Amino acid sequence: MARPKIVRRIACRPAYSCFKPNGVPMLQLPKITLASDELEALRLVDMLGLQQLEAAQQLGVSRQTLGNIIARGRHKVAQALVMGMALELTTDNTTNTED
Repeated sequence: MARPKIVRRIACRPAYSCFKPNGVPMLQLPKITLASDELEALRLVDMLGLQQLEAAQQLGVSRQTLGNIIARGRHKVAQALVMGMALELTTDNTTNTED
């Protein structure tokens, strides 16, 4: 049996629920889902420029786990951009520290 997922501390909410290519109806696009912890990891490391150790502490996970989350998030974003997919942003079981 898999270990339960550690609750992550999310400090941002996405501005929109999805991003998609212009001119193509959403129903005609393949979709890929970016989890809230993947978006937060990308924000901390790629947008704010934090080191992985500091970002991992803010997210409430180990550095190795953060590295795995970032890799998944970057892969999904790249796949959506290159293959013209809709990128859906989710909110899941995380602790939101923005409030």
